Amino acid sequence: MILLTASGSLTLLALRATDVLNASVAAAVVTGLVTFAMGGLVLCARRPRRMLYVVPAAGLATCVAVVAMGIHPAEGLGYAVGITLGGGGLAAACGFSAWLMKIVWELERSRDVQARLAVAEERLRFGRDLHDILGRNLSVIALKSELAVQLARRERPEAVDQMIEVQRIARESQREVRDVVRGYREADLRVELEGARGVLDAAGIDCDVRSPGVPLPDEVQAALGWVVRETTTNVLRHGDARRCAIAVREEEGAVLLTVENDGAGSPSGDGPGDGIGDGSGGGIGRGSGGGIGRGSGGGIGRGSGGGIGGGSGGGTGRGSGGGIGGGPGSGLAGLRERLAAVGGSLEAGPGDGGTFLVTARVPVPRTSGMSRTEAAG
Repeated sequence: MILLTASGSLTLLALRATDVLNASVAAAVVTGLVTFAMGGLVLCARRPRRMLYVVPAAGLATCVAVVAMGIHPAEGLGYAVGITLGGGGLAAACGFSAWLMKIVWELERSRDVQARLAVAEERLRFGRDLHDILGRNLSVIALKSELAVQLARRERPEAVDQMIEVQRIARESQREVRDVVRGYREADLRVELEGARGVLDAAGIDCDVRSPGVPLPDEVQAALGWVVRETTTNVLRHGDARRCAIAVREEEGAVLLTVENDGAGSPSGDGPGDGIGDGSGGGIGRGSGGGIGRGSGGGIGRGSGGGIGGGSGGGTGRGSGGGIGGGPGSGLAGLRERLAAVGGSLEAGPGDGGTFLVTARVPVPRTSGMSRTEAAG
């Protein structure tokens, strides 16, 4: 910027010397060049305070330049004042624009961090629950098994009693693990809606939730709760949404759940990746990796991998690998299976205005239906 301005000013001085340019025109052009240069310099300045010295210096340099062109000093002073005020204003505007762009970029990065933290927090919570349950029981099992081995080597009858106690503790641990996993495998619609609102709001996504207060059958709530859980996770992980609308209403003897977001990513949840649901996946659900749900990977779920399950791999259960659950699959495919079990259906695809829309429909008995007025509220 400095070299460009200096070269332009020298060119104007040379033209002025040959009487090609009027002195006032040349001075005005020099003023514009210096003002433009100051506006660009502020974008390169790491310390804004330095610009406090640049602006007066530019005004003084302009005053000297216009005087050198033969302009009266009083008129040159006017040019210097003009470039000081104009250059200072342009520098401030450029600095503010750069600061505003930096803030926008920081907000975008913070949204991504918040989304990842929300998923990580849920994983940590589940890990703590499993640790609290299994840590104590596994320690007791290890001690009693070692005691039983020592008693058996001495042919003491108490070894049988110790192994019976180990068996009891192991069964109790299985029951406690099932109780923990049931909280993830059995979704409640109301809880999932509140959780979706909180997670999306924390991620900087405007979430509008509309649902009735009328209770639904347990199987319907569980199926729709899974839809809310899976689609919320997909909005966080696979899209760039700024707005998400979740609505529950009655339509022709059925409950209709719609989840619409304006993210550009594919929120289907199919294929590899982490998610909440069934299938091969890390975290809570489908996708390749380790986690909670069905499919391949380590964790709690049926499929290939290690975890709590049976077959080839460690655990108790069926299939190759570990898990509580069953069968391979992917996000939307698993949701369709769950809805089909209660006579429902699932549709997913582009919506109006470039949005992505997931629609779940589950029939309900008329005694459990909702009025349209309540659903709208």
